[in-house]
Parts: sequence; C-alpha cells; structure tokens
Amino acid sequence: MEMAAISSSPRTVEEIFKDYSARRSGIVRALTYDVDEFYATCDPEKENLCLYGHPNETWEVTLPAEEVPPELPEPALGINFARDGMQRRDWLSLVAVHTDSWLLAVAFYFGARLNRNERKRLFSMINDLPTVFEVVTERKHSKEKPNADNGNKSRSSTKRTNDGQAKSTPRGYDEGYAEDDDEHGETLCGSCGGNYSGDEFWIGCDICERWYHGKCVKITPAKAESIKQYKCPSCSTKKGRP
Repeated sequence: MEMAAISSSPRTVEEIFKDYSARRSGIVRALTYDVDEFYATCDPEKENLCLYGHPNETWEVTLPAEEVPPELPEPALGINFARDGMQRRDWLSLVAVHTDSWLLAVAFYFGARLNRNERKRLFSMINDLPTVFEVVTERKHSKEKPNADNGNKSRSSTKRTNDGQAKSTPRGYDEGYAEDDDEHGETLCGSCGGNYSGDEFWIGCDICERWYHGKCVKITPAKAESIKQYKCPSCSTKKGRP
C-alpha cells in the first residue's frame, strides 16, 4: 500500500473535519476489521513503523516520512517494537491512544489558521465522535449534558486532601478509563445517604473528606467554582462552636 498523497490541504472547519473523519475511519478499520492483517504487518523485526490513516479512508503501516520537517505531524514511531512484549489487547489499546493524539495533531495542524471560534467548533465536532481508543476497547462514548455541571467533573471523580490537593492513583491504559460510577459506586452522600451517580453534581468536603450531593448542601456547580476550600455544613458548625 503506497502512501496516499495530499492533493489539497483542507482549510474550512467542515473540510478539516471530513479529513479527520476519513483518516479515523481508516485507522478504526485497521484496529478492528483488519486487525489480523494489521497485527501481522507490525513485525517487531522490521524498522520503526508508523500507522497512518489516509483521507481516502485507508490505512497503512510504513516507515516515517524522510523529509524534515515532514509534510504532516508524524504518528507514534516504532509501534511494532512493543507488539510481542504486551498482551494483544493492551498493545492495540496503546496504539489506539497514540493514534488519537496523532489524529488531533493533524486536524489542528490544518486548523492552525482558524480563528478561536472555528477551532472550538472543530474540536466540538471531533469530540462528538468516539475516540479510536473507545472503539477499540468497546467503551461507551458518553456526552456530557450541556449544563453548568461540565466544569466540575474533577470534584465528582477525585478525592481531595485537607490541603486541597487532588489525590490520584496511576492506572494502566485498559483500567484507567473506568466509569465514574464503578469507581465511586460505594460512595454515599453525607447528607441523604444516597449512592453516587455520575449524572449528578457532587462536592467533597476538604475537612472531613465526605461527599455530598450538591443539591443536598445547596451548592451549585457555578458556586463551587469560586470555593477554594469547601467545608460541609457539619464541619462549618463544629468550627463555629465555642
């Protein structure tokens, strides 16, 4: 399969998105429908190989471009070297993650001359599609509801220490994208005792580290943005006592 030449550079948001979608389709095919062929092509005994998606919805595993700088951003180099050192599923997931990054790089390379609103619209269109990683690992592509909750996901998915720093636990590619409902399924609201739900806004107390429904403690997502250190009603009452 020969490298597909770029006939013309897409310039508008719609043209760039069409180019992105086509390249993505080719890569999704490589990592799903043509996965056996793709796996066999990535021989670890060969030189550094890259996975390319082309504007005609085809894919190709080949050496990186020789010209410096290249005509387009380059995909992850040497994907074939890790093939036999990992579980097949994990290796495909890793390739998918790097490929998602490359697809975004190409799209915003073409979109470098777009204005701020156009770039925002382009990313919104791209973000409406499942990532290659989500397709390969068969994970659900969830769209956030267009409300004020969007800017506060970190408060519902991370624990906070007394100094306000978020705690995080390193996880592998396959387990690191677990749904919030699975991760916090046993978390109960300190006010009503209800179970955690990713569809509702939650806020964590920086003093006792309990979690609360925003509606139970009368804190909206917008109000939470301006709170540097949140104290739940119980902790606030304790401090106020003589």
